[in-house]
Amino acid sequence: MEQILMRSNYSKKPHRMRKTPGEHAFGIITAIILIFCCVMVIYPIYYMFIVSISDGYAVTRGEVVLYPIGVNFKAYKIALGYSSVVRSFWNSVLYTVVGTLIAVVMTALCAYPLSRKKMFGRGMITFIVTFTMFFDSGLVANYMIVSSLHIKNTIWAMVVPGAISVWYMIIMRTFFQGIPEELYESAYLDGGNDWTIFIKIILPLSKAVIATIVLFYAVQIWNAFIPALLYLDDSNKYPMQLLLRNIVMGSNNAATGTATVAGDSAVLGKNIKYAVIFITTAPILVVYPFVQKYFVKGVMVGSIKG
Repeated sequence: MEQILMRSNYSKKPHRMRKTPGEHAFGIITAIILIFCCVMVIYPIYYMFIVSISDGYAVTRGEVVLYPIGVNFKAYKIALGYSSVVRSFWNSVLYTVVGTLIAVVMTALCAYPLSRKKMFGRGMITFIVTFTMFFDSGLVANYMIVSSLHIKNTIWAMVVPGAISVWYMIIMRTFFQGIPEELYESAYLDGGNDWTIFIKIILPLSKAVIATIVLFYAVQIWNAFIPALLYLDDSNKYPMQLLLRNIVMGSNNAATGTATVAGDSAVLGKNIKYAVIFITTAPILVVYPFVQKYFVKGVMVGSIKG
């Protein structure tokens, strides 16, 4: 009797469908393509790092390809020894933190009312805001505005002009539109106003999209050098990216190899360039893993709903 029951239970178990040869081939090809893409993305960062810590002579001879040779951190010691590099790094941190905070707040304040269907003139305002995404006033007009506001050579020239990205605002607005209307109605019945609903209900429910927009803005501001090139004349206020641009173009002593290490100056020029580039890239690489889960969720929800 027990054997019969065991056989009947076994027969009820769903049989796993075998993959066809075409599915196996597709999986293998997909895996190969993904591995190739990962190598294409990771190898330049890896190469940049191993060059920065390798012996300068080996780098000059082209021997550094897959692994470092003569490992040392002299290039980082030189790069961090330049007061301009350290100062520019902290300038970038300041611009990124302040700029991201202002941008996220302004974007949320713009996205929330545009997500409410009962708002008067919602369609027209959305059209006007979206219009600016396709037709920009240009660099000359932006420069004239910044100059007329007397914020040139200040932190505000770096964080105010790009305070709202229309595309990021649309992503956040779309996310807000996906929040059930019943929550708004319940809050209104309890005596809440729009500010209360926005701060105590909408924002706590929007951590995913907020983290996504924070990452977008932070990367955008950290990597930007055009605003600094246009609006900053004081080298003491240069962000890291503008300094890096000058180094790569050879207008900085660190790039031309004028620093003397172990009696040789020209050999370490490339090491210093790559060390500065890695110092510039490292903060984003460190921050990204902590917000990756919010990044994926926020992008997916904000892109499919609405």
